[in-house]
Amino acid sequence: MRALEHSRKDTRSTLKRPSTLHTREGYLLTFRTLSAAATHGAYGYAAQKDKLLKRLARAEGQVRGVARMVEDDRYCIDILTQLAAVNTALEGVALAILDDHVKHCVAGALSSGDDADAKQKIDELLAAVRRFAKTR
Repeated sequence: MRALEHSRKDTRSTLKRPSTLHTREGYLLTFRTLSAAATHGAYGYAAQKDKLLKRLARAEGQVRGVARMVEDDRYCIDILTQLAAVNTALEGVALAILDDHVKHCVAGALSSGDDADAKQKIDELLAAVRRFAKTR
């Protein structure tokens, strides 16, 4: 039996009640998180899922703020500055997920003794790094 099993499971029955987050811009964001039972053996980011969702909600609020800046005919450099902040926020989330992927999914595949699974995870990691590097 493999040390870690990664599959997409039907988690509808294990969802917790919706969580809400109020952004500084006054938006109310609602999201659901998985229960502890559903995250056992889940992907590497499961332990910090709520934190990642909050960071994404903050970035979403920043994007809405940039849209309002365009609507309000704000100065170009101010808009570009805010767009750079959005990119930085999203890069931070991506790096956190990539870090968790390496420490959980890739490390688990390497330690499982399953050479085919290890090769697959390494190939996935390299492809993800290539995709991520293309955005620079």
